Amino acid sequence: MTKTRLIPLFLALLFAIQANAQIKLPSIFGDHMVLQQKQNNPVWGWAKPNEKITVEINGQSHSTTADAKGNWRVVLKPLPVGGPYRMHIDGESSNFFLDDVLVGEVWICSGQSNMQWELKRSTSGPLAITAANYPNIRLITVPRVGTPETQDDFEGSWEITTPETAADFSAIGYFFGQRLHHALDVPIGLIDNAWGGSAAESWVNRDVLEADKNFSEFMASWKKLESTYDYEEEKKKWRKSVEEWEANKEDKAMPRKPYDLMTGNHRPANIYNGVLHPTIGYGIKGVIWYQGESNAGRSYQYRDLFPLMIQNWRNEWKQGDFPFYYVQLADFMAETEQPQESGWAELREAQTMTKDRLPNVGEAVIIDLGEGRDIHPRNKQTVADRLVRIALARDYHKDIIYEGPSYKSMEVKGDKIILTFDNVGQGLYSFDTKEPKGFAIAGADKKFVWADAKIISSNQMEISSESISNPVSVRYAWANNPVCNMYNRDGLPMTPFRTDSWEGVTFGKNVR
Repeated sequence: MTKTRLIPLFLALLFAIQANAQIKLPSIFGDHMVLQQKQNNPVWGWAKPNEKITVEINGQSHSTTADAKGNWRVVLKPLPVGGPYRMHIDGESSNFFLDDVLVGEVWICSGQSNMQWELKRSTSGPLAITAANYPNIRLITVPRVGTPETQDDFEGSWEITTPETAADFSAIGYFFGQRLHHALDVPIGLIDNAWGGSAAESWVNRDVLEADKNFSEFMASWKKLESTYDYEEEKKKWRKSVEEWEANKEDKAMPRKPYDLMTGNHRPANIYNGVLHPTIGYGIKGVIWYQGESNAGRSYQYRDLFPLMIQNWRNEWKQGDFPFYYVQLADFMAETEQPQESGWAELREAQTMTKDRLPNVGEAVIIDLGEGRDIHPRNKQTVADRLVRIALARDYHKDIIYEGPSYKSMEVKGDKIILTFDNVGQGLYSFDTKEPKGFAIAGADKKFVWADAKIISSNQMEISSESISNPVSVRYAWANNPVCNMYNRDGLPMTPFRTDSWEGVTFGKNVR
């Protein structure tokens, strides 16, 4: 068959496919879904070009016409909390129903492995699973797909919470949603789109990164890598190293198989394209986030990267400055005998700085919950509790303390430094021992030593050391895995801090 005869055959086939196209919704819409209360909710999908579509629910009826590519979108007016409702999607090519639709509170649960960590593997998970019978808490998980090509859909569906469906869901997400459900008595929808090991830059629209001069050097390094990277060649090198390992019978672990950097979870925008984009626009209340470990080697860069990511999400969601509450990194790795610089401390600092960069963000401090030899603290219940405190206080107007003590100011008085704190609640408190632990002090030479610390009032502390006669700076919990014990009497830990702005170990590290 000649090429000229193939072309009209192809066009005829394409026309036939379009003519028989059925109305389709992305997987974020489906049976058992939860729509966000007290706001408009977009609904969108695909149909035949120029097909008229009508969406009906609870007496509302919204009609539109698909564009030349078959894309369509309507916006539902706010629906009364509760349900279940039935949504009818009707068009010329097909019509169908979405059943058991609820209206309540919808939260995205995102980040890397500590957010992805399944309920069944958390400390209290097995016990929680036995009681996970919540017909009004609905769960959906977005599969982990890394790609430079923007995706509009994913394989997944909303599920009713049962012991079977909860077991593999995000532990923090589940505990967060459970607390909200008990406190508010409304349906809860949880969208799990976390990816273990992911870097923050992978969650950002690439156009946004390339337009920001702060990331010019970083993006240039990635473009250089992308122009030369050969995954097949990397696998050949790996196979050769395995053969050498087997031949020499080396007493060490077998070389790890490489993963494809082009589809991995560090390449800029890969997760944005494959995981986040298919959910953008779905009506939500807010986001809970636990990530940062993968960016700790570039903590100073995170000062700009993290706020940029949050703002990128808000801009594209078109829901204003929705709540974005995140977990500060836990303590991890070996304890040190003497004060040292720390990339993880600098990452925590960058996270805390985000509260001053953007509105409607909140930080859950868990410097007391980590495990030195495991980057994945198993106590996810307390992590979720500290996140949900923020939401209950700020979004649902519950009278509850949601922040621990945070550094406000310092005053040098002779050989001592007086620190003043905000968010002390019922007052400063040193847990376990009367002596506050975790404070270091330095003079102008920038050499820190452990300090003597005293609580002198409900919101002030006195810091000193016999070896420092002219103190300049104080640091608290400034280490990968600090020994520290300061809280308020409401049980929330003090936020790690430093009073100086001296360059740290990650200053100037802007490439992968």
